[in-house]
Amino acid sequence: MDCLVNLYSQRMAALAAQVETVEATIRVALPPELHIIQAWVRKNFSEYWVSEVTVAMSHQPPGCLVAVVDGQLVGFACYDATARGFFGPTGVAEDQRGRKIGLALFYRTLTAMKAQGYAYAIIGSAGPVEFYVKAAGAMPIQADKEDIYQGLLRVPPSSQAGQ
Repeated sequence: MDCLVNLYSQRMAALAAQVETVEATIRVALPPELHIIQAWVRKNFSEYWVSEVTVAMSHQPPGCLVAVVDGQLVGFACYDATARGFFGPTGVAEDQRGRKIGLALFYRTLTAMKAQGYAYAIIGSAGPVEFYVKAAGAMPIQADKEDIYQGLLRVPPSSQAGQ
């Protein structure tokens, strides 16, 4: 299910307050880091997300933010990857979850989108819908499974063994 976030909502200020003390550096990724981010996303998430990261990094400024702890990549968030105005994909290392790093990435990415002139962000195929509703007042978009990902090419299960 897709969700819509109003970037001018008062919920954004509340979200900012929630992530003030997050112990990670959240910043825009630099183009020379692309290979590192791609390898990390490939290892921790999926090849599909590697493709989206690659597209998000091709923009100027890059549409990919990273979370760094002690000099190590621990999370990422993208925008304008699959479609303009889309937030995601995003992910945090399993051992770093529960530390509000994902929330901080979400907030900083929405802030970057607002700075680029967006009034709303679409969270495409939002995994934890309740997370986004609680964090930023995201509104689910009803679409009867009709979304940008319908018809997405998939790797046949027998082909995945060699990847």
